[in-house]
Amino acid sequence: MATQALINPALLRWARDRAGLSLEDAAQTANVKSAQLASWEAGESRPTFRQAQHLAHALHAPFGYLFLDAPPQETLPLPDLRTVAGRPAEPPSLNLLDTVRIALQRQAWYLEYRQDHELDSLPFVGRFNTSARIEDVAADIRRELKVDIETGQRTWEVYFRDLVQAAERAGVLIMRSGVVGNNTRRKLEVSEFRGFAISDAQAPVVFINSADAPAARLFTLLHELAHIWIGSSGVSHVSPADARHEEVFCNAVAGEFLAPEHTFRAHWQLAPEEFDSRIAELAARFHVSRFVIMRRALDLGLIDRAIYNDRYFAMLAAFRNQENAGGSFYRNAEFKNSARFAQAVVTEALSGRLLLRDAGRLLGIQPDKIRKFAEQLGS
Repeated sequence: MATQALINPALLRWARDRAGLSLEDAAQTANVKSAQLASWEAGESRPTFRQAQHLAHALHAPFGYLFLDAPPQETLPLPDLRTVAGRPAEPPSLNLLDTVRIALQRQAWYLEYRQDHELDSLPFVGRFNTSARIEDVAADIRRELKVDIETGQRTWEVYFRDLVQAAERAGVLIMRSGVVGNNTRRKLEVSEFRGFAISDAQAPVVFINSADAPAARLFTLLHELAHIWIGSSGVSHVSPADARHEEVFCNAVAGEFLAPEHTFRAHWQLAPEEFDSRIAELAARFHVSRFVIMRRALDLGLIDRAIYNDRYFAMLAAFRNQENAGGSFYRNAEFKNSARFAQAVVTEALSGRLLLRDAGRLLGIQPDKIRKFAEQLGS
């Protein structure tokens, strides 16, 4: 008879609640009957060690957690900058915790990689603080990224892509995903966070929640880059309701970078009075999304929050209605990992300095697909 695992039933129930799964969903994921799982949670019977290991995997919990006397205290490994109406946000979900942990694991590897190659630190990380002039920080980001104030003919989608590539060239790892790792069942919630920054002079990271509407991600990118420039790590809502000083500051830098205030106000006055026409004209003028124009107008006190919220949530709903999980596997892997990070990993793997198995684990790719991924990288 197989040895029973002396798990704590209360910890099993806690792990299921932590994963946000119903009894039926957890049982299906663990490939056991609901009645059996209910019996284990009630302490009426115990799983075998093999069954307990399957349970822990299904609940995204370390196996050892099931044997603890009490639930562990879990906190974000980055400063939590999220606020709602001036109050701290709800405790982070498991999906957010795991997403931050994955990013930190990749950042730790890349930091060691840069140190091994004796690469110089990046001078722009922490160059300013929140006492600096907003205009100076925005201008410095432009200089380091080697981009001018946008007056060309790029669409905002192309502008976003170009800014991501410029940030990567400057040395910032830009990671983008709407799910935890490769698990499409574990979707990230925009209502919980839109991005986070890991400020490090050798290996700075910006993560953008791709569950947000594409038009909103441009603003998030610049908000998180502002965090890097002031040497501030943390998880952000990037919301106009954020009351923390550094969040307000980073919002202002993002707005100034995308639509400088003096130019914006002048064009706002000259644009048609009808709201949608005015927003469309300014979006075309600054070559950003309509969302960015509405956000800039809100932050400058030109529109009220009710109008902004109505338009933003309508835009988010439209994105979700047409959202699909398509696209190239390799291109998605590049987005999730950051092109710069992925290039470093595959270079080390193909040179023999890193095992393909370890490279696959870092990238979330099967080891036998590393060479194919290397061929597709940057295409």
